[in-house]
Amino acid sequence: MKEIPTKYNPLKTEDKWYSYWLEHGFFHSEPDDRDPYTVVIPPPNVTGVLHMGHMLNNTIQDVLVRRARMKGKNVCWVPGTDHASIATEAKVVNKLRDEGIDKHSLSRDEFLEHAWEWKEKHGGIILDQLKKLGASCDWNRTSFTMDEEYSDSVLQVFVDLYKKGKIYRGVRMVNWDPKAKTAVSDEEVIYKEEQSKLYYLKYFVEGIENEYLTIATTRPETILGDTAVCVNPNDERFRKFVGKKVIVPLVNRPVEVIEDEYVDMEFGTGALKITPAHDINDYEIGQRHNLKSIDIFNDDGTLNEAAEVLVGTDRFEARKQIIPMLEAQGNMLKIEDYTNKVGYSERTDAVIEPRLSMQWFMRMKEISKPALDAVMNDEVQFHPAKFKNTYRHWMENIQDWCISRQLWWGHRIPAWYLPNSNDFVVAQTEEEALKLAREKTGDTSLTLDQLCQDEDVLDTWFSSWLWPISVFNGLTQPDNKDIQYYYPTNDLVTAPEIMFFWVARMIIAGYEYLGKKPFENVYFTGIVRDQHRRKMSKSLGNSPDPIELMEKYGADGVRVGMLLCSPAGGDLLFDESLPEQGRNFANKIWNAFRLVKTWEVDESLDQPEASKMATAWLDAKLNETSKKLDKQFEQFRLSEALMTVYKLFWDEFSSWFLEIIKPAYQQPIDGKTMSETIVLFDRLLHILHPFMPFITEEIWHYLEERNAGESLMITPARKAGTYDSKDMDQFEQAKEVVAGVRKVRKEKNIAMKEGLDLFVNKGDDAWPEHYESVICKLANVNKLEHATAKVEDATSFLVRTHECFIPVGDMIDKEAELEKLNKELEYNKGFLNSVMKKLSNERFVNNAPKKVVDAERKKKDDAEQKIKTLEEQIANLS
Repeated sequence: MKEIPTKYNPLKTEDKWYSYWLEHGFFHSEPDDRDPYTVVIPPPNVTGVLHMGHMLNNTIQDVLVRRARMKGKNVCWVPGTDHASIATEAKVVNKLRDEGIDKHSLSRDEFLEHAWEWKEKHGGIILDQLKKLGASCDWNRTSFTMDEEYSDSVLQVFVDLYKKGKIYRGVRMVNWDPKAKTAVSDEEVIYKEEQSKLYYLKYFVEGIENEYLTIATTRPETILGDTAVCVNPNDERFRKFVGKKVIVPLVNRPVEVIEDEYVDMEFGTGALKITPAHDINDYEIGQRHNLKSIDIFNDDGTLNEAAEVLVGTDRFEARKQIIPMLEAQGNMLKIEDYTNKVGYSERTDAVIEPRLSMQWFMRMKEISKPALDAVMNDEVQFHPAKFKNTYRHWMENIQDWCISRQLWWGHRIPAWYLPNSNDFVVAQTEEEALKLAREKTGDTSLTLDQLCQDEDVLDTWFSSWLWPISVFNGLTQPDNKDIQYYYPTNDLVTAPEIMFFWVARMIIAGYEYLGKKPFENVYFTGIVRDQHRRKMSKSLGNSPDPIELMEKYGADGVRVGMLLCSPAGGDLLFDESLPEQGRNFANKIWNAFRLVKTWEVDESLDQPEASKMATAWLDAKLNETSKKLDKQFEQFRLSEALMTVYKLFWDEFSSWFLEIIKPAYQQPIDGKTMSETIVLFDRLLHILHPFMPFITEEIWHYLEERNAGESLMITPARKAGTYDSKDMDQFEQAKEVVAGVRKVRKEKNIAMKEGLDLFVNKGDDAWPEHYESVICKLANVNKLEHATAKVEDATSFLVRTHECFIPVGDMIDKEAELEKLNKELEYNKGFLNSVMKKLSNERFVNNAPKKVVDAERKKKDDAEQKIKTLEEQIANLS
């Protein structure tokens, strides 16, 4: 047998075993006659590098898939990346800028060449980093949302939904990102509370000198696009103004004062300026009253010609410059401090500009109903279930989805415009488009170069909502063996913040296209936060580098650290003490293994009774724990499951089992105990492996001679057998007896090497008779006998209803012991006296809550029992 290193070296071990697993194809799956267990990775952005959220999410996935593998399932964990339109285009634009190239100096095709080059160079970084974590993905199945066949499925779905009337093109208010110069969805807007200003402006009535209406706004620059002022029809203050016109400051545009019940009479001044092109509520009022919309902003957030003043100025600079202009013209009444919420783009952190824009939309109300029902009736189960309410609220109030983005990187919208027309045809290919265009126009001489394809690309989520289907080519090849075998998938692990972006939409797509749910369970992880409860991020500088953490503590240590305090849906307060605790646990496992392997074996020795009982007990304990783990995994209580395994190894195996079977100093262990211990250690490694794959694989190969191509990760775990819960409790009782004897030793300062006698006056509970050999071994008891009465001149302690006596005789200093017992007796009598004062107070007994009074009565009973025991101990010593 090869020599076992003194210390465990995670860096050397992890690289070695990951390469071994890849070399032997242990992660790869093909359909067969086993039950499948399928997980699709939430595809990280192709621009991404590993962060703490990825670490948590992928650790959880790897734990689930490794456990399923050891349960005999055919595991398929599909990895991949998302093309991330906005983020990737921004990276490429910045790279080009650094090289002195302006994006707009390039053709679309030239730009895309740079984008693909960037993707090939940087796109695989995060997947390589996941390998360091131990992620056992089927890398042969790595998918990318712009792979050719995947792209075909995206365009196929667009065409299909358009034909069904679920996709349309129109002008609507959207969230505009001036930095990325594209529309973004409602879910991609993050609202931040800010300290702003509220500007009170005078809108003078046309033709009446010195008469004005006052409006309040946080965005004075948008007055340049005002087309009305609106008041509530029930507001008597403004009755005389309705139907008249007021003058928009600076641009001197006369606009009508109109009435609409939307206006809150209590907010601001009660009069509302209406800018239909730059506020969603104003837009809806404008629609009801047929108001003109004046778009005053360019794509980049600068003012355009329609603004008439400050043309070309950035919107925030314009806000600064417009204030003195309004003051100079007598339109500024006052300025107040004001707290409001401002929308920011999740992608670029630019302030969102509400803007009227021609976009492509998808009707969501009807198509969403099966997906809502599926979650509400638990066909798709959420863990924790509390997220069902959030899901229901969003799905019941779902809005049409803006699916177009003004970018070049992504799936280009498959719509072609007819010559000199806003009319268009939708088709999956250019050839189909040309055919449809000729049919629509009746012009058979029409050529492709006369058609113009839409410049926009699809929202990234429009591709990733097909992920569980399209990674198996389920749309392009609906009858292929992979989609038939692996779909629906089993468990999805994701973060609650993309419940609407991704989870809801995948469920919608599953029912729309395959008539089935895409997954059985959704496990929502929490957010990784620092000790100040701030979300970890590079911008805050509070996030450690995951790769550096793994180099410092080992991947197993980091995995354990991430899971130790991460209940489903609960935030993880990360601190470096957590992976340090994980590393310490790995060292504990290694040292326990080395201890066992250092024992010399003598096959001629009989197995001691204590060892026989210990191996039987631990085998039953492993059965009990395995069934407990099954339940915890079913309920996705993974943090609890890890703690169960942690305690099993640290407490039950290391602190109790090894102590029982450990041979005397420099003495050999019997062969039967050693062989049984190796079997039990093997079972422990199977239980530990999903959480700590590297160290368990390393030890498993040291445990016994293995053949090339063997691996713990593909060796099925032994199914849990039966166990006697009463017997388990008997062992726990034996532990309590051992703890009682050890406490006496500590209190009486009696060394462990000194053998003691133990007499037991059995009570009503069943005494752990068949574990007496264990008690004697661990407590160094020479003689254990049963007594029928109190033992004189002995220290006693209770274990449940059994009274245990240890004659200490000349082992202790009687005077010192008497002094100590008398002090303890005096303290307990004083404590009892204070409790009795409370209980003799009728007002307290009659008015205090019952549980408070009951607690005091319990204190009284406990104190009386303690006093009785102390008095007996003092009498025995006197």
